[in-house]
Amino acid sequence: VQLQASGGGLVQAGGSLRLSCAASRPGASTGDMAWFRQAPGKDREFVAAVNLGGGSRFYADSVKGRFTISREVNKNTAYLQMNSLKPEDTAVYHCAGRRIGSHYDVRGYRYWGVGTQVTVSS
Repeated sequence: VQLQASGGGLVQAGGSLRLSCAASRPGASTGDMAWFRQAPGKDREFVAAVNLGGGSRFYADSVKGRFTISREVNKNTAYLQMNSLKPEDTAVYHCAGRRIGSHYDVRGYRYWGVGTQVTVSS
């Protein structure tokens, strides 16, 4: 199963964006889902995760209070609402699904897809 992220773009510091992630195959179960990001020259890092039922959420310290992860369970779609964006949030954002390990580890997810670019100007 491939995951498709969308909603990225160019925004000024302090602005907002909402990312979406959907499975390529309708009806496919994506399990726990997460967002990671990768800036140029850096490793892919954890941003946020949400469990299958949507009731448990996890965040990186760098985005707590600014980003909110959510999902539509019956559509296997996840969202990332990003507010108060900073230039250091600039990265390609990837969504992941079907957790098989730690919420916070890139190796903890089986499904990945093409990311979406987020650029925050100062």
